Amino acid sequence: MKKSLARLDLNLLFTLQLLLQERSVSKTAKKLNLTPSTVSKSLNKLRDWFDDPLFVKTPKGLAPTPLAQSMEQELADWLQIGSQIAEKRSDVAAKGMRFDLCIESPLVLTILSKLLTKIRQRYPDAKVKTSNWDYDSLDAIILGEADIGFTGRESHPMSKESLDLLPYFLDFEVLSADIPVVYLRKDHPALSHPWNLDAFLRYPHINILWERNEKWALDDVLTELGLQRNIALTMSSFEQSLFMAAQPNHQMLTTAPRYALSYVQSLHPDLVCLPIPIDQPLRDKLSTPFTLIWHKRNAYNPKLIWLRETIKSLYEQSLETKELDNTSH
Repeated sequence: MKKSLARLDLNLLFTLQLLLQERSVSKTAKKLNLTPSTVSKSLNKLRDWFDDPLFVKTPKGLAPTPLAQSMEQELADWLQIGSQIAEKRSDVAAKGMRFDLCIESPLVLTILSKLLTKIRQRYPDAKVKTSNWDYDSLDAIILGEADIGFTGRESHPMSKESLDLLPYFLDFEVLSADIPVVYLRKDHPALSHPWNLDAFLRYPHINILWERNEKWALDDVLTELGLQRNIALTMSSFEQSLFMAAQPNHQMLTTAPRYALSYVQSLHPDLVCLPIPIDQPLRDKLSTPFTLIWHKRNAYNPKLIWLRETIKSLYEQSLETKELDNTSH
């Protein structure tokens, strides 16, 4: 016998959608700020209404039945439509909104202030959390702990950070490409020689530990040439490497994204920027696509759509400003 939808508490469908996402009563309860017992009671009501167990226990968590699996996409679509309807009420949208962002450092410093202003204008009571992009950031996006990531990936065919290696359930959009450059002090002895590969490799390097990797595309390119860098110091962020490169009484240099030049000019005016001295075909292998990354389940989420478009707009404005500054100089 067909059951009336009026007999079903529609809040239970939100619980069902989270159960399908989390595959765990306790994790769902945490997301809903409820007790596991309350979520279990909701699941029992859903089982009664659908006349199906919906989930079975396994060593790896709850496994959905075929009926529950068949509803997953429809539930996601239904909840997105509900969010879009609620979005039309500014007082509803503004309350309890939270943004969790994983953004490469120091990229976050170039857009964060303006992004916070935009968020406050649209969602006055919103809470914002930012984390530096690191080894765990992809997992945070997959698990729903982060809304979006904004970071550079690598284009070298041997790289483990290639966009082609992202899981199929993650969406992404490339906003621009950057070629890393060399930063060194104005009085660095390398500047007394012709700037070539020999000068670049003659002096010790400050390296970055990137997603737990001590090597990046530059090292792969140098390996192709039968060469390698002398890495004297490894640090955890570009800010740290640039700070150390700017200190006196050493001969180290570092590589960092070109976009960091404005950051360097304001905080480390004693540093200069030079291209990595390799031929253009090899330099092209160092191209870094700066990319927005999010989970496919959020493809139609109004908050995420607005966030992506806002970040894109602010980033494009920052690029235009840099081009004007370069032209004026």
